[in-house]
Amino acid sequence: MNIFIKKLSYDIKTADLQAAFEKFGTVENCNIVMDTVTKKSKGFGFVEMPNDAEANAAISGLNNSKLDGRAIAVKEAKPKEEQREVDNNDSNDSNNIDRRGGGYRGNKNSGYNRKK
Repeated sequence: MNIFIKKLSYDIKTADLQAAFEKFGTVENCNIVMDTVTKKSKGFGFVEMPNDAEANAAISGLNNSKLDGRAIAVKEAKPKEEQREVDNNDSNDSNNIDRRGGGYRGNKNSGYNRKK
């Protein structure tokens, strides 16, 4: 199971995050997402655990707990495809945009450049 962790301390190290999750079972992969320009943590990361029971125990045990001085949020990561479907069904969908426009349309009696 892939686990998403947010609200991480910007100073936390990968080894510290991995150690917190290893208390609940085997950790296959651990990654803190870094900014490509500043090379500093973005405050979130992912942990992959092969055993779902251990992963669920880690989620329950670590969600809203303190790690490196900050209360973290832990949940199962969703695949990108599912996230895009949710985003596409959002009320801000491009198909819902009012396209009536406004402003100057070349008509001398309308728009911003109206002369009286």
